[in-house]
Amino acid sequence: MGGESVWPYKSTSRNRGLVLLALGVVKVATAEQSRQLVLPGTADVQTVRNVCKDLRSVGLVESVGRTSFTGVSERPVWRDLWNLTPAGLASAATELGRPVKEMGGTARDAAKAGAPHALAVTDTIDAFCQSPPKPTKPIARRTTPVPAPVRELSARPAGLGQLRGWETEVPLPVSGTFTTPARGSLRADAVLTAPEAGVPVLFVEVDNHTEPDAVVAWKIESYRRFFQRTTKDHRGRDVPFWRTLWDPSGRDGHPPLALVFAKDGVSPEARMNRMKKIRDLSTACWQGVWHSGSVYDDTVKAGYRDYTGTIPVLATTLAQLRLHGPHGPVWWRYGHPAWETLQDALDNPEDHRAYRHREEQRRTEHAAKEEREHQERQEAESRRKAAAWPCPTCGRKVFPDDGETRPPGSECTVCTSIKRREQEEAAASAAEDAEGQEEAKRNSLFGFLH
Repeated sequence: MGGESVWPYKSTSRNRGLVLLALGVVKVATAEQSRQLVLPGTADVQTVRNVCKDLRSVGLVESVGRTSFTGVSERPVWRDLWNLTPAGLASAATELGRPVKEMGGTARDAAKAGAPHALAVTDTIDAFCQSPPKPTKPIARRTTPVPAPVRELSARPAGLGQLRGWETEVPLPVSGTFTTPARGSLRADAVLTAPEAGVPVLFVEVDNHTEPDAVVAWKIESYRRFFQRTTKDHRGRDVPFWRTLWDPSGRDGHPPLALVFAKDGVSPEARMNRMKKIRDLSTACWQGVWHSGSVYDDTVKAGYRDYTGTIPVLATTLAQLRLHGPHGPVWWRYGHPAWETLQDALDNPEDHRAYRHREEQRRTEHAAKEEREHQERQEAESRRKAAAWPCPTCGRKVFPDDGETRPPGSECTVCTSIKRREQEEAAASAAEDAEGQEEAKRNSLFGFLH
């Protein structure tokens, strides 16, 4: 880029490289957004504006559009939009270490139109990254006669991943290739790869409330169709096409999709209603199939949800993401009951892995219960044996509950049965003798007198 003398606005090579890196990722941004992404520790935004002007002077960036927002005085405040030229795109590719053919376009047309959606994507990436402010050495200016005082830098929540891990407007080809996708292929607003943070890949869609609910739900279905596409590996086996570019998450289902609702001025009720409508319209994409039953306990509502072929859809708002960062409890996973951290939202507490864990707990509890019952039976048998006594007639052991309740010292059931049978036989014999005597009397010589 030449020597220091060619930079009329006195920007440093480090800062120029960082701004090129930022624009290489987000394609179009205001100076304020670039500052947040890569130079949040600068004293003011003028440092980044000077970087952009220096880069413009050598044909690497341009400003062909403007955007506005309402200031504190309720009047519109205008900001220049900065985007890369073709030469700047090549320089940014060098900063990012990517082939130029994978860099996408220069976003010139989007910048001319004000780029409202692209700016929302840029804000979303910044809210994910939460680049920590680092102090920088202020550039001496003629308007600053005395050294600036030491500044206290405001803290930001913990971020997720690095700016280099982001890509925008990523094609998701239903057919064709990533560089030449077929007509009708979807483009992801942004894709994050942060394996160092436990997120091999995260797809992001930014919603500005400009499309009907059904269109957003259709995008989720388009993601699922892309994830379902297969190709042949070197062994001739079918593998997911997306796996040729990104690593799997290690969880059931397809890669996660984050829906970031970015429009300001929307009431919480209206935003939540939109989230719910999109949820209901896309249920088949994220819900999974429920399988019920437990081997060890048929009294509990046990089972698991099979997430094969589904997409974890995580909804949040840009305001929450900015305030709490991506690790805060800002995510509503469709199908989960409450707002969660990213780690909890990505988890599948009802999947087969969790079911196996619960079944193992139930198996352990079932085995422990059987062991307790076996121990109780043994203890009861020991007490029963300790309470036994010898039969006074035959010497056999007699137990208190041996067929019927027995007082201590009584005979065993065998002897009792023998005596009872002997008594019954004696009674029957006596009755028979009495009947014989009575019959003899009736048949004697004087029997008729009776």
